[in-house]
Amino acid sequence: MWKLRDIFYDAEDVIDDFKCEALRKQVVNHPNITFKVRFLASCSLPLSFSLKMGHKIEVINQRLNELAIEWDNFNLGQGTDNRHVFNRETHSFANSKDVIGRDVDKENIVDLLMKPSEGLDVPVIPIVGIGGIGKTTLTRLVYNDNRVNRHFPLKIWICVSEEFDLTRLLKLLIHSINKGEQCDDSTVEALQNYDVWNENQARWIELRDLLRSMGGLSQSKIIVTTRSLKVASIMSSISPYELKVLPHEDCLILFTKWAFNDGDDRKYPNLMRIGEEIVKKCKGVPSVVRTLGSLLFMKTDEFDWISVRDNEIWKLEHAENEILPVLKLSYNHLPSHLQRCFAVMSLYKKDSIYYSDKVIQFWMANGLLEHSKQKQEWVDGGGRYLNELLSRCLIQKETDYALGFTFKMHDLIHDLALDVSQKECKTVNSQSYVIDENVRHLSFCDDKLLKVPQDLKKLKNVRTVFVHELSTESKTIHESIINLCVSKFKYLRALHLRCSPLTALPNLIGTLKHLRDLDLTGCRNIQKLPSSFYKLRSLQTLRMYGIPLMQLPVSMESLIELRYLEITIKAKHVKETWLQCWAFLQYLGLFECDNLECLPEGMQYLTSLRRLVLFGCPNLVSLPRSLKHLTKLEVLRISCCEKINL
Repeated sequence: MWKLRDIFYDAEDVIDDFKCEALRKQVVNHPNITFKVRFLASCSLPLSFSLKMGHKIEVINQRLNELAIEWDNFNLGQGTDNRHVFNRETHSFANSKDVIGRDVDKENIVDLLMKPSEGLDVPVIPIVGIGGIGKTTLTRLVYNDNRVNRHFPLKIWICVSEEFDLTRLLKLLIHSINKGEQCDDSTVEALQNYDVWNENQARWIELRDLLRSMGGLSQSKIIVTTRSLKVASIMSSISPYELKVLPHEDCLILFTKWAFNDGDDRKYPNLMRIGEEIVKKCKGVPSVVRTLGSLLFMKTDEFDWISVRDNEIWKLEHAENEILPVLKLSYNHLPSHLQRCFAVMSLYKKDSIYYSDKVIQFWMANGLLEHSKQKQEWVDGGGRYLNELLSRCLIQKETDYALGFTFKMHDLIHDLALDVSQKECKTVNSQSYVIDENVRHLSFCDDKLLKVPQDLKKLKNVRTVFVHELSTESKTIHESIINLCVSKFKYLRALHLRCSPLTALPNLIGTLKHLRDLDLTGCRNIQKLPSSFYKLRSLQTLRMYGIPLMQLPVSMESLIELRYLEITIKAKHVKETWLQCWAFLQYLGLFECDNLECLPEGMQYLTSLRRLVLFGCPNLVSLPRSLKHLTKLEVLRISCCEKINL
């Protein structure tokens, strides 16, 4: 399957080669581009290009044929999709002494159960949270509470899986009501997994109506545990009870309970100091605390404890039903297009703030957004993807802003992304010794990294390079990375160099004809753009906030694919010639343009513009009348522009 994926990647690159050539011809023939006679060659398709593409297609077909022969030799047949299978048994029994820090949550759920019901519906109380947060443990505590036992003489504990089988559920219900009399081979409390996954509203309504038709259920209640806010909203009209992480102090008590026999922790104060740091990396998820504590039980060698502290959680060995297998349920239940989008988010730094618009543009640059049949904008499709991840508790929303919202990813979920993206994504740091030759996405994230690892020079198919958290004092490492990009990574699609100390971009950057997302935010030492910049015709996103350009070069007219542009201009006026060529531009941000007095009258050419942001332009006195022609404009944000007269 990985061989097949690599072939498809290479086939995609060939298709993009044709797109780039078509785009070059489109620029040559564009009526509003003035510099093309000086800079651009003939618009005819060169013979050498045809021959080269023909050879590449031939090689790809040959590789596909070889793979087909391999497939036949293995005599493999088509099977069913078993990604969702995760056999796991649990029960309703709970020892309250083993549960730490959930007393308040327990009381809140019990109060909801005791509250009188209104209407004919059977009230549903959804408990929502990420895998391992303790939803089922909390439900067990409530299920076995004496007050609940007195109030509800009949209790049923069953699992509803993604494969919603109403007959199976009814057999389990009858089996439980009849105190164990068998209807089939299932046991009452054999749960396939902790959570409810099924998101088919019609199925839930079918079960709800069946329960309602039984009569005598007006005082009954249902508790549902799920990782999906969508499931919660389908099943219940009340707000879900979102289970939060455990406080650090409670996690420390839980860890001590699993790592030591009673009282032994006092004998090893040195281990407890390391243990405190281990608990911090668990970020309040009790199942992780318990698992790491169990890994260290009866181990008194500091080396073992330090190894657990210093390793990523996804690299540690776990029992079959522990941390990552539990979390992978969330990943396995994602549709395939969302799995890819989720996996590449491992390239971002752990515990960082994500910006929805930047993530969407990165996905778009790598072709991860499915094309909408309703001619919906890419940014809207990307928004749907993020909302889906939000509903499944894989990301956590922070705040709204003009272009979208910020969000975070729990460290444990980030570890999951690292685990599922190992073959495609690599975070390069000072401990990176072996790098797979088929890696497609690189993230440089270590201020101790002083040189580019030799293995990187063997890579050819890299599509993404993120540079963050590198030493800004040393230009050498930044120059090495950018030179590697232009010399080796000809199919690069996303390049992020935020706050780099680079004083100039190499002129060979024009060879990156597939580049779609370029982030140069905060690169304040760059004074001008190289002469080959116009060749980056595939650019969709360009961020140059903080680069003190006197003016945009006329050659930027050729960037006709631009959707998103952030710039800092030091001139008094902005030329309008390039506006006529940016028919697809949806966002324009002008930042810290100290001398700018007015915007060009040609703003009406930006027919697709949806968002316009003006920030830190103290001498801007007015807006052009042509703004009234921007019928798609949704957001106009003006900040720190003291002289503007509206």
